[in-house]
Amino acid sequence: MKIKILILCFCISQITFAQQNTVGIFENNVDIGNPKKAGSASYDEETQTYTINGAGYNIWGQRDEHRYLYNKLEGDFIVTANFEFEGDNEIHRKIGWMARASEEDNAVMVGGFLHGDGLTAGQWRERKGADMQNPQDDVWAEKRFYEIIQLERRGDTFIVRAAQRGEPLEEISSKKLEYMPDEVLAGIVIGSHDEDVVETAKVWNVRIDQPVAEDYDPSTEGWIGARMETMNVFNGKRKVVFEKDSRFEAPNWMPDGDELLFNMDGLLYTIPVEGGQIEQLDTGFADDLNNDHVISFNGKKIGISHNDGNGSNVFVLPIEGGTPTAVTREAPSYLHGWAANNKEVVYVATREGNETYDIYRKSIKGGAEVKLTDTQKREHVDGPEYSPDGKYIYYNGSKNGGTMQLWRMKPDGSQKEQLTFDEYNDWFPHISPDGKWIAFISFKPDIELNSHPSYKQVMLRLMPTSGGASRVIAHLYGGQGTINVNSWSPDSKNIAFVSNSAKKE
Repeated sequence: MKIKILILCFCISQITFAQQNTVGIFENNVDIGNPKKAGSASYDEETQTYTINGAGYNIWGQRDEHRYLYNKLEGDFIVTANFEFEGDNEIHRKIGWMARASEEDNAVMVGGFLHGDGLTAGQWRERKGADMQNPQDDVWAEKRFYEIIQLERRGDTFIVRAAQRGEPLEEISSKKLEYMPDEVLAGIVIGSHDEDVVETAKVWNVRIDQPVAEDYDPSTEGWIGARMETMNVFNGKRKVVFEKDSRFEAPNWMPDGDELLFNMDGLLYTIPVEGGQIEQLDTGFADDLNNDHVISFNGKKIGISHNDGNGSNVFVLPIEGGTPTAVTREAPSYLHGWAANNKEVVYVATREGNETYDIYRKSIKGGAEVKLTDTQKREHVDGPEYSPDGKYIYYNGSKNGGTMQLWRMKPDGSQKEQLTFDEYNDWFPHISPDGKWIAFISFKPDIELNSHPSYKQVMLRLMPTSGGASRVIAHLYGGQGTINVNSWSPDSKNIAFVSNSAKKE
């Protein structure tokens, strides 16, 4: 049973602005420096891809000529996108991200650029009218045709990063610009390096994120905005289907393949995969849900974690909605997975006398819970999830105060096997319906021990269940609530997740 809620989806493909030169999410579409041949830009709403065309003698020296799609951004930001030239032409042509003090052609500026020959560089002009820094004084990457470029502002410091598809971001350059104003023009750029030629590039997965401060407290300042995204894990193409200026989390892909299920304001909602009207799912008395909702393998039931007044406990209800039935009565208990037989669930819990969380298994019909792990002080386990064939429970765990890594074990808790051995903190392994892939989220090493904070630069990664190296499938600003539950599409080709950015004014 669903309750219709008239809340519109503000997906990128539907954003409109008053300015006539708006293209996609960019409010300004202009030529800088009056190039001989005018540039242009267009936006494909279906694929959320930009085509940008531009000419100009160069982005260099004491002045610039190029095409520019930009927004005015104040304070810190992180902008990320995939870039690709069309055709073969001038080796010094440039595409990438830029931040400028103004539209003046000699303004203070900084950018991260991919050149036509594959060279990637961070470049800047420190003062208005000054020469851009010489290549010998700059920091240059190898000629590797990096596809992903990111520009971050952190106070007065501007950091350029780049990555090839499947790889972590590498820092290309970092520069403090004391004459850059607090409000800048930030956006995507193309320059031809030949005033008689118009170059063309495709730009996709464009994300403009305004992060929170290090001392940000959501309990007093409120939660920042969120986006619902879907992504093809094999080609990396992402699409925003829902945005809101406050928090929502943890999408599941519904069994019919046409809708996503997610939690918001203590309730569950569905939304069409392509975006549109959201509808509340009837969860009866359960109106204080967290992001631990999971769907049974046979698609008939939903498991939830609900604060019943004593803390979080596990309940189940029909997939179409209805009155929940309690599985646990002892809090805190946080649900994470169904058994492949659809008769049991796995969850993490602390019990009297324990300081740490452990993984438990229990029948949805009741009876005794079965403890599957035995964590020690400073250790933690989370995110237990069965493989579709029922042979393993996958989870994340730390040992002896070390980084969080991925593990699996037999359903009786035996044969525990570590799967990742890297410098990151790896959380929430989710197994594809065909059993071939593990999607998971990775935090940098510097987060607090055993934590998974909401507002960090994170990676989504993919690795085979049969073993082998992992690869990065998305760089984003998020964390807790991004991918806490299994969000694979039924055909094992796509996942859904949540990314974050500061509230829109």
